[in-house]
Amino acid sequence: MKKNIFTGLIILGAMLLTINITDSNAYEILIDVSPNVLNMQSKGSVVTVHTNVDYDTVIVSSVFLNNVPISYCKADDLGYFVAKFDMNDIKDLELTNGEYNTLCFVGVTDDGLAFTGSQDFKVIDVISKGQK
Repeated sequence: MKKNIFTGLIILGAMLLTINITDSNAYEILIDVSPNVLNMQSKGSVVTVHTNVDYDTVIVSSVFLNNVPISYCKADDLGYFVAKFDMNDIKDLELTNGEYNTLCFVGVTDDGLAFTGSQDFKVIDVISKGQK
């Protein structure tokens, strides 16, 4: 019971932080989401977001994609922050099949600056020939 309450408080806090970041004076960053077409039938495991933010400056616990918490992060070859999110969590979002949907990426740097970036991506629901 205590674990459920604690988890609920973490999620609530994260949602409030995300709402605050998107409504505040956050600076805009560039993001590149992969895959850029999300097949709901995909057996993929992660959605990756590449940014133009220095890896060493990001507070990892502040990073969310449409209120989904980050699963893993790393630096790319240029030292920029790369975030990975559980694909099933992204698939659980309210997405419109056959349309472009917007992913909003938010976070905070270690000097307290909020950042945000967004990208549209298409959602499809196609069973590949190999899966039929």
